[in-house]
This record gives sequence, C-alpha cells and structure tokens, in this order.
Amino acid sequence: MGAWLIGSTGLAGCTHGQRARYDALRSALDDAESRSSPAEDPSIEPASFAVDRPLAREALVLAVLERNPNVEAARQAWRAALAEHPQARSLEDTMASYSLAPLSVRSDVVRFGQVVRFEQRFPTPGQLRFAGEVALAEAEAMRGSYEAVRLALALMASSLFDEYYRVTRVLMLNDEHRELIEDIKAAALVQYEAGRVAQQDVLQAEVELAHIIHQRVMLESERKVIVAQINGLLHQRPELELPAPPARITPPSIQVLGTEILQQEGLDNRPELHAARSQLQAAESAVDLAKRDYSPAIGLMGEYNSMWAETEHRWMAGVSLNLPLQIRSRKGAIEEADALAGQAAAWLSSKRDEVRVEVDQARQRVLEAQHVVHLYQERLLPAARAQIDAAEFGYETGRTDFQALIDAERSVRTLEIQYEDAIATLGQRTAELDRARGLIPGVEHEGGSDVQP
Repeated sequence: MGAWLIGSTGLAGCTHGQRARYDALRSALDDAESRSSPAEDPSIEPASFAVDRPLAREALVLAVLERNPNVEAARQAWRAALAEHPQARSLEDTMASYSLAPLSVRSDVVRFGQVVRFEQRFPTPGQLRFAGEVALAEAEAMRGSYEAVRLALALMASSLFDEYYRVTRVLMLNDEHRELIEDIKAAALVQYEAGRVAQQDVLQAEVELAHIIHQRVMLESERKVIVAQINGLLHQRPELELPAPPARITPPSIQVLGTEILQQEGLDNRPELHAARSQLQAAESAVDLAKRDYSPAIGLMGEYNSMWAETEHRWMAGVSLNLPLQIRSRKGAIEEADALAGQAAAWLSSKRDEVRVEVDQARQRVLEAQHVVHLYQERLLPAARAQIDAAEFGYETGRTDFQALIDAERSVRTLEIQYEDAIATLGQRTAELDRARGLIPGVEHEGGSDVQP
C-alpha cells in the first residue's frame, strides 16, 4: 500500500507537468491550424497576391506555407499523435456484469436469484505516467516533423522564386540582344549595300538572330514549367499566371558567420533534431513503461448476490491482481524497448553529424556563390561590354571584321545570362543555408533584396 501511495504522489506531480506540456502543444497546434487554410479545389480560390506590385519572395513563401496540402497533412499527423495522450493516460473502462437464476424467476419456493458485479482495474503505479510520457514525446516528435515539412516547402518556394526571376530576366536579356543583333544586321546591310563588306556578314547576322529567337522559345517553355511548379506548391491549377518577379534583384551583401556559430544555430533550431530528441525521450519512457510490467495490476470489485439468505453475505468486495510469472516475456519486452532506445540515441547522434555537415556545406556554397557574383560584377561583365563597344567601333571604321563583332556580342550575351544564373544561385544557396540553420528561407532572412522598378 505504501508503494501505491508513493506512486500516486509522484503521479500527481508528473500529471501537472504533462498537462502543461500537453496544453502547450495544443496551443501550438491551434496556432498552426490558424496559419493553414488549403483550398480543397485548387480551381476555386487561387492565391492572392498584390496585383500592382511584383511578386515578392516572402509573399510567395508564406502563401505556399498557408496553402500547400503537405503542411496540412503534417499538421493532421501531429494532431493525431497529440490525441494519443489522453487515451494513454486513461484507466480501463469499469466492467459491469449482471446474471440471474432463470428457474427462480417464477418460483414460489426460493427467492429471485440475481448477481450484480462491478470491477475496476488499476494499472501498476507509474504505468499511466510513462504511457503519457511516450505519447507526449511522440506528439512532440510529430511537431518537429511538421516544422521540417514547412522548412522543406519554404526552401522549394524560395528556390523556385529564384528560378522564376532568372528565366524572366533572361527573357528580357533575350529581347535586348535581339534588338542589338537586328541593329548589327542593319549596319551590316548598309555596309553591304555600300560595297564595303560581303553578303556573308548579313547572312551571319541572320543566323545569329535565328539562334536568339530559338533561345526565346526554349526560355518561354522553361518559364511555363517553373510557373506550373510554383502553382503546384500553391495548390492551384498549373496554367494560372503569376505576377511578374522584380525587374532586378540586387545580390545581398551579407557577412557569412563562422562555421562553428552557424553549426550551433543548426543544432539549436533544426526541427529534425527536435523530433529526434523527442523520439529518444519516447523510447526511454517506453523502457520504463516495460519495466512496470513486473509489478501486478490491481482490480477492485464489488458484488451484490441476492441468493444468499443472510443479508451480510449478499454484499461482497474484493481485490484481483495478475501474477507476473511470464518472466521471459517481460525480459524480452524490456530488451526490445532498450534496443529501440539505443537506436533512437544513435539516430540522434547521426542527425547531429548530418546537420553539422549540411550547415558547413551550405556555408561554403554561399561563399562560392558570392565569389562568382563578384567576379562577374567586377571583372567579366565590364571587360565583355568594353570588348563589344570596341568591336562595334572597329567594325564601323573598318578595322575589325564582322566575325569579331558577332563573337563580342555572343560573349556579352553569354556572360549576362551567366550573371543572372549566378544571382539566382546565390539566392538559392542563401536559402539553403537558412534552412540548414533551421530558419524559414525567404522569411527570416531574405535571399536577396527586391528592387522595385
């Protein structure tokens, strides 16, 4: 009886702690529900963006997190896991039974015989507590999985925003260079009509113009594919048009912190690690729960039997308990739970290593992307633009042949496209670093500043 009293006292204290954790999880779940409202039919309610402004990265990321059904699926999984806690903490239903002696129903010789019985079983002290710990820890793990889904979707949305900007910007460059080639072709035609150059120059310009037109067809197709992917994330029809991205994105001039600081941020913030820690806590509580099976579970019963002649014998009270004699079964259950706890601990250690590597790798890629952007800004593009200016002047004065002019134009076009690729890559690498640190890409830290036209 003393053990039961001690267990009840500990249970009361733990119940308060579990209740606070449960309420916190319930509050967080309700908050998540208020932020998620996926449309059942994507044709009914398309995403709403400001019609008079370019599409912003943050607006796109937040819309995806609000509408994407994968977020809702993860939230429902979290909700289901949390609903396990009150079930795990509940007692078994009270058992009631009723029986009667049929031959006594109409008998004039004996009294009517009936038996009414109630029984309530109580688990081993601490069993409900540890069962509740397992359920709560698993619910906390599902919350981590929910947050991990949001991080992954935010990264996809931010990366697609960069792709959307890149292809739109390259289409603009395509128009600019088409005009440039048409001007070069017109200049070559003037030179040809004046008899200063061969017809080959005009034909070569026409071939280059055809290449640019073909490139535009491919870019338009790529743009439609990217728009369809974004619409898929937004849970709406793939053919719906989106607002145009900003005309220009200025690469962010950010100071990348040291790898140790960033790794620690990742270890502190990554929801996958929170989920792994919760899984370990659930596994450890499952070990304690398995050990409780060595103690008997007690049942209390009360009975009324009308077939006893004496009133004192008609009312009965009793106690029942199971005898934990199957030692091998219980040892096996404990060993299984202990092995699963060891697996969870090893998995947590592995995830820590994985996060460290991801953060360091993402940091190195950001530094590399920054270097590439600066290289284009400071050296490659200025040199190529100076080269085409010199080639145009040389062709007009007859000092440079037409091939040199075409080569200079092609070089500038290629480098400008590669520069836009580098800007998009820098935005994507920055988003990957944010995600590796456990931050929502495009929300906590913008991958680039959107400069309005």
